[in-house]
Amino acid sequence: MVSFPVPGSSYRGPAPEFAGFRASSPVVRLPANGGGHCWIATTQDSVRVVLDDVRFSRAASYEPAAPTFPGLFQAPPGMIISLDPPAHTRLRDLASQAFSVDRIESMRPRIQQLVTELLDRADSEALDGPVDLLGKFTFPLAIIVISDLLGVPAGDRDTFARLIREFAAVDAPELAAAAGEQLGEFMAGLVFGKMAAPGDDVLSALTEARIGDDKLEVGELIGLGYTLLGAGGDSTACHLASSVLTLLGHHRDVWLRLGERPEEVPAAVEELLRWITLSTNDTTGLPRIATEDVTLFGVTIPKGDAVFVSTNSANRDETLFTDPDTLDFTRTDNAHLAFGYGIHRCLGAPLARIELTAAFEELTRRFPAARLAVAEEDLEWQQADMNHRLVALPVDLHGKGF
Repeated sequence: MVSFPVPGSSYRGPAPEFAGFRASSPVVRLPANGGGHCWIATTQDSVRVVLDDVRFSRAASYEPAAPTFPGLFQAPPGMIISLDPPAHTRLRDLASQAFSVDRIESMRPRIQQLVTELLDRADSEALDGPVDLLGKFTFPLAIIVISDLLGVPAGDRDTFARLIREFAAVDAPELAAAAGEQLGEFMAGLVFGKMAAPGDDVLSALTEARIGDDKLEVGELIGLGYTLLGAGGDSTACHLASSVLTLLGHHRDVWLRLGERPEEVPAAVEELLRWITLSTNDTTGLPRIATEDVTLFGVTIPKGDAVFVSTNSANRDETLFTDPDTLDFTRTDNAHLAFGYGIHRCLGAPLARIELTAAFEELTRRFPAARLAVAEEDLEWQQADMNHRLVALPVDLHGKGF
């Protein structure tokens, strides 16, 4: 019998069982590997309802009586992704002041400059053979953008990047734990520095955000810094690497076309956001607890039960997307849920779109002959607890590979 977490997810799609789940019910009940059970919302409609219904509480998942799921990432309590209204509403309203449309759009020239500079360096190394685009481009791009957002001083950026790499070292738990402690100290120092001397960055704007006399507390600022790091750093780097792999490994015709028609890149980015599966367990991994008996789509979820949402599955919903398992770069009205929905929709979505668009415009324009330098089956993936993460992505930028 299938149990949660369901094995078999890959960057190319959720575990095959999810198609059957969607066909049977928008909300399914599964036994949990650690004992007990949980519910999973699998369709667009059910995912949206669960994410938008205050009867499903994130905060309640931290109560002593709440069911637990060993091995799944659970964000610390008090972070924005761990709260319910009204606490969440307050925190999001304050944080939103730092993510104005004008502020994020003003970062576009800087991101385009970074893309060009990083690819210049990668191209110079291509004379000696294949280049690891993960190590030389997708990861550095994401981390530099996050460093800009947080206003990390130039002299501290190498240390910051190293700590992030070590924190993500799932095969070295002691190293990762030590890096996590150091990152906490680093983030706290950064916050206190911005409070004392604000700069022209998002973290400084967060320290200055006000609604009347209300402002963000130090712990909240540190938590928001971590949220930016996770969503804007690792997730962006992993998605971009998987997108490059998808196009070079399976859709080189699209790679060539995008290089000739940059106006089509934004639509391609949206389709890649829909199609690529980022989370390793096919859910957000963040349980919501039913605070009362709730009936959804003919199914009653008892009070106290845990509900997970599968945006991966919802993005393959046959009732909304024609041929959902097919990458269709001409798809219109692409109402995917890659950035979530409702009050927990990602504040950084516009920034991620700018990064992904700038990266693909330049990659496809400059390197039309790019090829994977190894067969896809020889690529190594980390056994990460959150995102499908490549160890490396060797690419021959000038076309001698696979």
